[in-house]
Amino acid sequence: MKILITGSGGMVGQNLLEHSNSKVYELLTPNRQELNLLDTSEVKAYLSKNQPDMVIHAAGVVGGIQANIAEPVRFLVDNMQMGLNVLTASKNAGIERFMNLSSSCMYPRNAKNPLAEELILKGELEPTNEGYALAKVASTRLCEYIHREDNSFLYKTVIPCNLYGRHDKFDPKHSHMIPAVILKISEAKRQNLKGIDIWGDGLARREFMYAGDLADFIYYAIQNFELMPQNINVGLGHDHTINEYYTEIAKIVGFEGELVHDLSKPIGMKQKLIDDSKLKAFGWQHSTSLQEGLKKTYQYLKEQKKDV
Repeated sequence: MKILITGSGGMVGQNLLEHSNSKVYELLTPNRQELNLLDTSEVKAYLSKNQPDMVIHAAGVVGGIQANIAEPVRFLVDNMQMGLNVLTASKNAGIERFMNLSSSCMYPRNAKNPLAEELILKGELEPTNEGYALAKVASTRLCEYIHREDNSFLYKTVIPCNLYGRHDKFDPKHSHMIPAVILKISEAKRQNLKGIDIWGDGLARREFMYAGDLADFIYYAIQNFELMPQNINVGLGHDHTINEYYTEIAKIVGFEGELVHDLSKPIGMKQKLIDDSKLKAFGWQHSTSLQEGLKKTYQYLKEQKKDV
């Protein structure tokens, strides 16, 4: 099977390429210079020339809470445009299998946890990442519409919980929480700081899965695509407080300073835990513990930044 992976240079894409099952398939992994997903005609031409049997859409403009607040236009417009371009071009090219990677941020901010797939568009979105969420909702719904109009098109959406791991971004302004905290705490240790701040009271709960586990799920899903639900949450089924993540990371890094709460900072949603009922029924579960995943991620950072 020939599979196009958009966003192959990102964290999810790189973990897909590192997975042992990557050798089973012919993977098309164009970079931005080879395929500009924001250019409709370029996407159409690429699909016509290469004729993949399946598309995995993992590309996107991603970032943490600071980036989402600072650049809502880019997070909405670029993600929306990429999703619409790749989906419509794939359908028009007659590609019958499409795996759309979405995000649990498209669930309503005040929805009852755990978050079931049926809650999409059932309430107001979290304002701090609304632009990104709207784009993800649009692609998810478009997959449903394409399948509804012609059920020979299996266009399905995977909704991962928060991710971290190898090939993550370690940039204070654009990182998601875990890589940002690993970098922050490792810098604090290097500088012998007596304490670091935690945004908010640290009681908000988050579910973070190791990106290598998502790659494992994706290959499992490729092999069982007909049986996969239209929309499926992929995560752990349990969460931790922000304080607990900071504490575990401090242990792994070896930082013994104080953790101080900055109550003036935004915290986003108080909880974002996915309902894994459909995931369990589909027959897959994660295998990497939080401690193991954090150790691998910290080791990756040390390999990339020699001064850590």
